[in-house]
Amino acid sequence: MPISWNEIRQNAIRFSREWADEHREDAEAKSFWDEFFSVFGVRRRLLATFEEPVRKINGQYGYIDLFWRGVMLAEHKSRGKSLDKAESQAFSYIQDIAREQRHADLPRYVILSDFDRVALYDLEPGEQLDLPLFETRHYRKTEFPLKELHKHIQEFAFIAGYKQHRLREEDPINIKAVEILGDLHDALAEGGYEGHDLERFLVRILFCLFAEDTGLFEPETFTLYIENKTAKDGSDLGLHLARLFEVLDTPPERRQKNLDELLAAFPYVNGELFKERLGFADFSRAMREALVACTNFNWSRISPAIFGSLFQGVMDPKERRQTGGHYTAERDILKVINALFMDDLRAEFEKARRSKAMLRQFHEKLGKLRFFDPACGCGNFLVITYRELRLLEIEVLKALFGGEVQLQLNVHELSRVDVDVFTGIEIQEWPARIAEVAMWLMDHQMNMRLSEAFGQYFVRLPLRKSARIVLGNALRLDWRAILPPDQCSYVLGNPPFIGKHYQTSEQKADMSAVFGGFKNIGDLDYVTCWHYRAADYIQGTAIVVGFVSTNSITQGEQVPLIWGLLFGRRVKIHFAHRTFQWQSEARGKAHVHVVIIGFATFDIPAKRLFDYDSGNGAATVTETANISPYLTPGPDSYVTKRQEPLSPVPETRCGNKPSDGGNLILTDEEKAALIAAEPGAEKYLKRFTGSEDFINGNMRWCLWLQGVEPSEMRNLPMVLDRVEKVRAFREKSSALPTQKAASTPALFFYRSQPAQEYILIPEVSSERRQYIPIGLVSPEVISANTNFLVPSSDLFLFGVLTSAMHMAWVRQVGGRLKSDYRYSGSMVYNTFPWPEKPTAKQKAAVAAKAQAVLDARAKHPLSNLADLYDPLTMPEDLVKAHADLDRAVDACYRPQAFTSNAQRVEFLFALYERYTAPLLPAEKKGKRRG
Repeated sequence: MPISWNEIRQNAIRFSREWADEHREDAEAKSFWDEFFSVFGVRRRLLATFEEPVRKINGQYGYIDLFWRGVMLAEHKSRGKSLDKAESQAFSYIQDIAREQRHADLPRYVILSDFDRVALYDLEPGEQLDLPLFETRHYRKTEFPLKELHKHIQEFAFIAGYKQHRLREEDPINIKAVEILGDLHDALAEGGYEGHDLERFLVRILFCLFAEDTGLFEPETFTLYIENKTAKDGSDLGLHLARLFEVLDTPPERRQKNLDELLAAFPYVNGELFKERLGFADFSRAMREALVACTNFNWSRISPAIFGSLFQGVMDPKERRQTGGHYTAERDILKVINALFMDDLRAEFEKARRSKAMLRQFHEKLGKLRFFDPACGCGNFLVITYRELRLLEIEVLKALFGGEVQLQLNVHELSRVDVDVFTGIEIQEWPARIAEVAMWLMDHQMNMRLSEAFGQYFVRLPLRKSARIVLGNALRLDWRAILPPDQCSYVLGNPPFIGKHYQTSEQKADMSAVFGGFKNIGDLDYVTCWHYRAADYIQGTAIVVGFVSTNSITQGEQVPLIWGLLFGRRVKIHFAHRTFQWQSEARGKAHVHVVIIGFATFDIPAKRLFDYDSGNGAATVTETANISPYLTPGPDSYVTKRQEPLSPVPETRCGNKPSDGGNLILTDEEKAALIAAEPGAEKYLKRFTGSEDFINGNMRWCLWLQGVEPSEMRNLPMVLDRVEKVRAFREKSSALPTQKAASTPALFFYRSQPAQEYILIPEVSSERRQYIPIGLVSPEVISANTNFLVPSSDLFLFGVLTSAMHMAWVRQVGGRLKSDYRYSGSMVYNTFPWPEKPTAKQKAAVAAKAQAVLDARAKHPLSNLADLYDPLTMPEDLVKAHADLDRAVDACYRPQAFTSNAQRVEFLFALYERYTAPLLPAEKKGKRRG
């Protein structure tokens, strides 16, 4: 009877380590193959012979290194030599065997090796018909380092005497496999099998798929059970799966003696994964085929991020928006955990290498760390954290024990890090269950790594420990009752991002419960609840928090709100990743721009800032004494809204708002039709531009009827018809001010049109642009409320507003619409620190350079502002004009040149602090200030 797969796996680990480490001589190739066969519990000499002669086409004899008639042929080369020549020789020998009509001797398998690598060719039956000519080779090839033999043992099942099932595709698990499982989920749900039972059921299926590909189950046991024991129409599949789940929850000593041998081959799993009795799932033929399709992927190389993708793949996009579910690519999770603790742990490990005592102390520390994700979703952050800790622990164990096979070592007792040090909270059951299973699967992967390192097979079955995933609303639960703060080391995760316009009534109620009587919670993103709860949780502890957040909490009006509360809780920012695009592993990817912020209630001397301005995805890291809430070097202060400018400059105001139901705004075609029917309306039509119109050169028209005599308007029935529609539109509005404006339907709801040439600032502009395309506009052009207006044509004002200095301020304190700049009068223009005392000469220089910018634009009449300010198409003369203007504006602030926008920001914040600081009290006579 063949030996068990666990024995084979243990043998393979030992064999590959011995041959990889001992560097045996080529003369020992025969010993290599004898021991290779013994891995599978068989004696080579009973099956295969060395130096089998075969007559070549020229009549001479060649000698096959190792030949098992009708089964296998092997060729061996010296260590480090290319296997290409071995492949050529092997297939040449197969041609020679076929030419001699020895069809019974033709092998199905070819194995090549050079001591370091192994290549296996499976020549499928029925694919050798053209072997005499051998013009095309039909085979499946697997090549791998010898040290990974234990991962490929099932492909050599023929040696051990197991019946060979058709090999699976070797492509690593990918999104397609996840979508197939998502299709199975959808099919079951459509058939009426849904809710809790469906979610538990699908998680069990996922566990079984993984288990049979990684050695938790005997290879192919799950697949063969489905294929061989269930009807093709799916009618009995639900019954058989229910029986299988029952067996997986039953210890061997309690199983029935006459249990089907296929079921008896499954191990006892425990961990309560299969304990609950679920409702019966009825399958159709198509649903069974979907499950069989799932088994045809190699799940052994699964990435933990796939679990998040699985969850997201079966969610409705609308639901994803409502739950804030932005699931995460592995590289972005690593940004959090590396900055939060892994970088420090790796550095500490390097120092601990100095002595065994320090290493043992460090190892004990690793085992005592505790992690808490209060919005864990599918557990991606916990899973990857566990993986990184286990990988580090393996390096520690190698340093302690030399990585050698030592008989006195018990690998089962080496590891100090286990899944039970992880705690999470998740509001939905499906991802919570995925998180629990994902931790077990990662634990098994890491146990295999430990097995490889120490040559002992290590598997944890039955499952005895698990991560603690609490099902519930994290904003209503008591975190201290779930994990007391004195037992926690780090809080981390990716809480849901939901802007104020997308929050449900339940989520708004959550925010009220978290923030209590705070007045401005309506302006905060939902994610801020986790920051506030975490700040409360970590009071008086050494816990450090690392959260991913929407970048809106570091921009615009949210900064003084949330950071005022956090600074009031003695929070200090320890590290931050500035804005970058969050990556998702799933179909229907969520596009969102985020920041990562690490904070605690104690200070550290050096903080780290990660910046992604390079555009290649790589971060530049700078150290600073303090990080501001805008994620710049600077103090723990913030900019607050102002109703008037900080400096003595003209006030800005919002453009004109029609609130007309579209009846006062016309396209070119509508304008032409109106004039053709009513020529008298032409003098009341003026150019009308919103921010997008202005930038893209697509101005529309509007009926500007301010000051028009009623008698003239009554002679224009088509105009009157539009005005009547405005009145009706406003009367139906639920907003009282709009209803009142129905009494003046010919006029815009809000009017702010300057009577002179004015500066127009688009409210929204692409982040790709180095400058917001600001313009000087005639009063005959009516500006919409999507622009800000400065009633001045002063070129000095225009020059400063369109400079790099002002743009540096916009990027830090302005809001964002997705990632685009969103200008604000109260948060940007009114708070901007203008040059303190520019000289007349400096102002004249700025005005001259500002005019040069306008002149450079005018040289390109066929291009709109979007063309001119696209970083890829911006004309050279305009680039130079802006660079000259930047230098002129910079000189108004200080004589030394600014070499970066970061320097500009630091300078502006210091100036803002000075402008807004209260005056010092007058000094009393006779006393000196210390």
